[in-house]
Amino acid sequence: MSTAAAFCSLSRSVTGSLLPSLSRMVLAALLVFAAVPFASAEGISVPSASLEQTEDGWNLNADFDIQFSSKLEEAVTRGVPLYFVMEFELTRPRWYWFDEKPVKQSQTYKITYTPLLRQYRLSVGNLYQNFTRFDEVKRVLSRVRSLHVADKGALKGEYQANLRMRLDTGQLPKPFQLNAVASSDWSLNSEWHRWAVNP
Repeated sequence: MSTAAAFCSLSRSVTGSLLPSLSRMVLAALLVFAAVPFASAEGISVPSASLEQTEDGWNLNADFDIQFSSKLEEAVTRGVPLYFVMEFELTRPRWYWFDEKPVKQSQTYKITYTPLLRQYRLSVGNLYQNFTRFDEVKRVLSRVRSLHVADKGALKGEYQANLRMRLDTGQLPKPFQLNAVASSDWSLNSEWHRWAVNP
């Protein structure tokens, strides 16, 4: 047998013996890396959102999946208030002008912590609710139910609904605004969630 043939035979046998173990290693690595983003991903997503017609008009129902980084949770417990802005709008394209936007609404949520009482507070305007655990704050912040967005008869035709939520870094104390620019830990925003609405 020639040297070249012997080399080819050897490489085939080595490759054949290594392939099963290499395949197992690659598969294990893929499973690990595939699981990591779902286990530790930080950000906001919108699993579901809808408009409900009532006697008074149109109400918004939405669920947000909010994953806080450990630095954000720590910042709250150290006295840094966090402001989240939920933005909702209805648009209808017009070929002769800018898109019509009969509804454009935003709502600001404020999360604070009082060390003396060991309580978290979630505020919307003058309304607030106190909690003993941060998980409870997240749960309430993640659910929007029966939020009035349009009066009866305000919608005519087909529209596109757009919804998102974001951490408003512009309302952070100045030193933290600089951190927000430099660090991804403070970047907590959802993409626009869009769906069709036909009254």
